[in-house]
Amino acid sequence: MAATETDRPAAAVVDGGSPEQSTLLAEYRALVEGCGLVDRSERGKLALTGPDARTFLAGQVTNDIEALQPGGGCYAAFLTHKGKMLGDMRVLDRGDELLLDTERVALQALFDMIRRFNVGYDVELHKRTLESGLLSLIGPDADRVAAAALAFDLGGLPGEEHSHVGASLEKTPVLLIRTDVGVDVICDASYRDAVAGALLASGAQPATEDAAEIVRVERGRPRYGIDLDDTVIPQEAGLNERAVSFTKGCYVGQETVARLHYRGRPNRHLRGLRLSEPVAPGAQLRLGERAVGRLASSVVSPALGPIGLALVRREAEPGAAVTVGEDPPLRGAGGANGVVTELPFRPSSRR
Repeated sequence: MAATETDRPAAAVVDGGSPEQSTLLAEYRALVEGCGLVDRSERGKLALTGPDARTFLAGQVTNDIEALQPGGGCYAAFLTHKGKMLGDMRVLDRGDELLLDTERVALQALFDMIRRFNVGYDVELHKRTLESGLLSLIGPDADRVAAAALAFDLGGLPGEEHSHVGASLEKTPVLLIRTDVGVDVICDASYRDAVAGALLASGAQPATEDAAEIVRVERGRPRYGIDLDDTVIPQEAGLNERAVSFTKGCYVGQETVARLHYRGRPNRHLRGLRLSEPVAPGAQLRLGERAVGRLASSVVSPALGPIGLALVRREAEPGAAVTVGEDPPLRGAGGANGVVTELPFRPSSRR
């Protein structure tokens, strides 16, 4: 569901800085106070059709695909046999097909997984990455912008994340998808510019992925290829509630995921970091003399200052002070201090 005034940091910032910083600030404000439009057409998109599509995908991913109904969807991960993430995806039940939307970095692994394991199933794989445009409306005004541009009553789009409904721009069909921060719009790639133009004319402001990354990090949503990779088990990143069903049938990697959930506790957790200064991703995190992780996402939030995400060892609990980069931190030499925090970040987390 879209962000609300109570769960979003206020953009209490001072104008100034370089033209690039001023532009990024304007984009950020649109994303948290109004409606920003981010073109994400490069994301990987596939579709599965055929009578065995749901049964097949259910055996490959972590969430309950067979429980989906047309117009609904879910978030899921696909894993190695040892329970490590090969990628994640949004799965939309379109009735006559399952639409799969994934990070571009995970697209090849998803394609290979489907082609490798679909033997014996009546299922067909369709490429949609180049054929489909994907536009993200982010912000509290996203519903109004989509409704105005498409002359569509957004009351027909349920509030649950991944719910979706068909609409049209004149005679151009589009798909509206509920996200945690607004509405995504999928259309034929040849009509992307026309659809984007209508959304901008209805009040959306153009925004870049850099600005959207700030909002994502503030909300504590990990991203595959940045915060997540093939060393991560879903529970370590706090994904069980969103991505994993413990009541469905078997799937690849289930044994490890279930064992960790029922009998153990992960050695790492996804945490936020409040940083004393901007730090490049990849910097080592140390608790005393011990390395406890590496900085993954790293942004400068206009509301919260320098913040980041990292998978850190469980001994680095929320509130722990860590050194980032050089040890001890040396200004000008890539060193900084950080404080581990729960996610999502809150306005009260401001330094």
